[in-house]
Amino acid sequence: MNVTPTPIAGVMLVETPLREDHRGAFGRLYCDRELADLAGTRRIVQVNLSRTREAGAVRGLHFQHAPHAEMKFVRCLRGRVWDVAVDLRAGSSTFLRWHAQELRADRPAMLVIPEGCAHGFQVLEADSELLYLHTAHYDPDAEGGLRHDDPRLAIAWPLPVADLSERDRAHPLLSPDFAGLDV
Repeated sequence: MNVTPTPIAGVMLVETPLREDHRGAFGRLYCDRELADLAGTRRIVQVNLSRTREAGAVRGLHFQHAPHAEMKFVRCLRGRVWDVAVDLRAGSSTFLRWHAQELRADRPAMLVIPEGCAHGFQVLEADSELLYLHTAHYDPDAEGGLRHDDPRLAIAWPLPVADLSERDRAHPLLSPDFAGLDV
């Protein structure tokens, strides 16, 4: 597994090459030994699948407040997505900066998003699927979210936004005095 830092502190791209032969392909999705420097003592406790039908649809931006903050490992299993991480960590050198990474089923890689970062994505190809590995269980009382079109973030989504859930549409804009999340 090849680990490459992104411009956001702690957000990493992990390339997981496939071994191919006449039968097909084989590759690891996750290996705690190889990713110990990233995951530390955290354990994967929940695995989720997201399928989105329409190109241009946006999901997010989501996060969980401490003590239920989570690290996510995000991989595209089908199609293509534009995956976004936003640094919300108080005191971070990359506070309120975002990084986007195209994830595609035909290029095995995952984006690692640490605690204190919001996550969202835009579907670039219809019927795309994402696999999420989480280090914390979902807790509805700890969930938080940001608007995809927050002017303080100025995320440049590559396609016109075609669909957005009511939940994501209702997320607030960042307040002018937002100083970050403690993680």
